[in-house]
Amino acid sequence: MNILPLWAAIVVALLLVLAGLVTLIGSLGLLRLHSFFERMHAPTLGMTLGAFCVALAATLVASLLQGRPIFHEWLICLFLFITAPVTAILLMQSAIRRPPPEENTHHP
Repeated sequence: MNILPLWAAIVVALLLVLAGLVTLIGSLGLLRLHSFFERMHAPTLGMTLGAFCVALAATLVASLLQGRPIFHEWLICLFLFITAPVTAILLMQSAIRRPPPEENTHHP
């Protein structure tokens, strides 16, 4: 049975806490920002940096426990890094092309 060194456990814990904080801040930005275009950036950046920290922590743990470099986690990260910005761009383009909502001038 392999045991993770203390220094690695501390680094992994810090990376996972950082990932959680960044993702939480991105989610709070989604709630706090006002317009659709402002709301697109915070969750996308938070998710990307959070996924990077989780993948780095997983790579470190897997590599130390296996005794050799393990990079499988980075394939998942690669797909996330590709899909998150592309999805944001597609959503922003559709919002630009959408007609503005009509103002309701009649009050009941």
